[in-house]
Amino acid sequence: MPFYDLHCSGCGKDFNVQASMTDKTEKRVSCPECGSNQMETIFKPVNFHVKSSDPPACPNSHICGSGCHHMQK
Repeated sequence: MPFYDLHCSGCGKDFNVQASMTDKTEKRVSCPECGSNQMETIFKPVNFHVKSSDPPACPNSHICGSGCHHMQK
């Protein structure tokens, strides 16, 4: 089951809960603070970086032949 970051519209508290998608969409998840089932999903940005062993390609290689400053470290 996935975890959800939720905001309660009843009391304004934010919390994290593990629930099925069905429980969330059918409003069977209740606030641990006030018991309301009026929840909004909190969307948080996710950052990730993919490392590559190959050097980045020069964006101007078609012009400079890959010998420009973009390829130098």
